[in-house]
Amino acid sequence: MKICLLVKYDDISASTRQRFLLYKPFLEEVGIEIVFRPLLSKNYLQNFYRTGHRRPVQVIISFFKRLYWLLTKNDVDLIWLSYELFPYMPGFIEKILSWQKKPIVYDYDDAIFHNYDLSSNVFVRKFLGNKLHSTISNAEIAFCGNSYLADYAQPHCNSVMIVPTILNTEIFCPNKNYKSNSSSPLRVGWIGTPSTWNKYFQDKLPLFREITKKYNIQFSVMGGGKNAKRDPLIEYVEWNEKSELKYLQSLDVGIMPLVNTPWALGKCGYKLIQYMACGLPVLASPIGTNLDIVEHGVNGFLVESDNEWRGALQKLINDSDLRHRMGMAGRKKIEEKYSLKIWGPRVAQLLYSLIKNKTKKK
Repeated sequence: MKICLLVKYDDISASTRQRFLLYKPFLEEVGIEIVFRPLLSKNYLQNFYRTGHRRPVQVIISFFKRLYWLLTKNDVDLIWLSYELFPYMPGFIEKILSWQKKPIVYDYDDAIFHNYDLSSNVFVRKFLGNKLHSTISNAEIAFCGNSYLADYAQPHCNSVMIVPTILNTEIFCPNKNYKSNSSSPLRVGWIGTPSTWNKYFQDKLPLFREITKKYNIQFSVMGGGKNAKRDPLIEYVEWNEKSELKYLQSLDVGIMPLVNTPWALGKCGYKLIQYMACGLPVLASPIGTNLDIVEHGVNGFLVESDNEWRGALQKLINDSDLRHRMGMAGRKKIEEKYSLKIWGPRVAQLLYSLIKNKTKKK
């Protein structure tokens, strides 16, 4: 049995790693081989994060390579599609998938449909506003990262399942050797990409500059890009997969501010899941999936106004026992609801069943 992973980005993307490649051992266990077909290369994404510029020629070449593979070399039993086949191409092109006569699993963990239906370009809204309807309708089942995404998929797919973004809790775990020194600054950290930094953190920067000056805090950022890098009050760390875990384990508190927009409602809280798996208390905006992951006062604080951010941080600064209790409560929740141990066998068995059922019908 073979499954093709048609993903947008190579394994540098957290979505690709955590929603697809993480399941590989469980798929192999039930006799399923993976064919990995990213649309865009690792170099493309690295360049985009570094410069903010896209490479249209490289994108077009990637489109033709994917189309060629679909039309000539597609000898797999199931296609597991991330987002869409061809971004910003007309919806009817996505119907190529239906020609395959194979089960399709559609997977998304971001409100990518708002690229189209909320675009500032009137032509994009008019001609591509409903594009994802075609893509989703090709699928036997849609795996959606949260309820907001599931609600969008529901009218267009017979079977919709909320599959959260998960991680391996045997790897992402608290650092047993790390002990916060009361005389050292409290390490408050954020991890993400330049695009999420620019979208969701810019409004909070004045507040964190103020807090950093007022309290004994070291504000640390991994992966925020050039805008975060040049701020003198921020300890900036370049993201790479090998150092990601060590960075998370060096923190005392993890944060996830959001701005209340339709885009934010599609976010699946992966930052929070990472922080909590590593035993950190969290502070997060009370928006979307954050409301499901964070239990206010138990594993972290849901904070909205600047005063709420200040007050919650002050509580955590002053009370190391509270930090520990919240961190352990968060760790427990991730183990029970967002771990590979729970979801790996479940997803692998479902995909195996889809292939077997399709084979029986032939």
